[in-house]
Amino acid sequence: MLPADGIVGTVVLVLHGGRARSNLPMQPWRLAYLRMLPFAHAAHRAANEAPAHAGTAVCLLRNHLRGWNEPQRNPIRDARWALSELRRIHPAANIVLVGHSMGGRAALRLAGDDGVTAVCALAPWIERDEPIRQLSGKSVLIIHGDRDRMTSQHASADYVRRASRSHPDVRFVPVAGSGHAMLRHSGLWTSLVRGFTRDAVTTIGPSQHRQHPCGQGE
Repeated sequence: MLPADGIVGTVVLVLHGGRARSNLPMQPWRLAYLRMLPFAHAAHRAANEAPAHAGTAVCLLRNHLRGWNEPQRNPIRDARWALSELRRIHPAANIVLVGHSMGGRAALRLAGDDGVTAVCALAPWIERDEPIRQLSGKSVLIIHGDRDRMTSQHASADYVRRASRSHPDVRFVPVAGSGHAMLRHSGLWTSLVRGFTRDAVTTIGPSQHRQHPCGQGE
């Protein structure tokens, strides 16, 4: 965990990608996990530099398994465990989710969980029947490159069009020339996550920030 500067008002939980099916363990040297480290650090810097906010801690979760594994949906289980731990350690903190690919799908699915106020999904894996009711009242940003060959930018855009009819704070940003790994125009990806995190922190009202010391952990 990247600790907050002072009192914890927000925790950013970062969720990595994976595969549709795999029971192999997610090792810390896998690219799906490592590519989220710069985003975790960018979110941490942006949030703690934002004016008039309580501190923000950032946690990058490493799933037990590499796969989504329908119907088990292992990343959802892991993320819900992490959310319960974060609520236990920081019971009054607001939670922002940032996820890539499979982690983006998990983040969108978890938008309605207790404490979650905002979701940023990077090149998310989105199926035609993805639910949207859980997005009510949340700030949601989906970013997707038009050269992505792993997940569909069109599916992301369709999801946003469908969701925004009833949930106005759902936005879509395309990244021209960028693929699934977010290597091309990486600075733009990072900047968008940084800006989203800063906005998510600064739009939380002071009454929502409560005092609780930041614990240390993984």
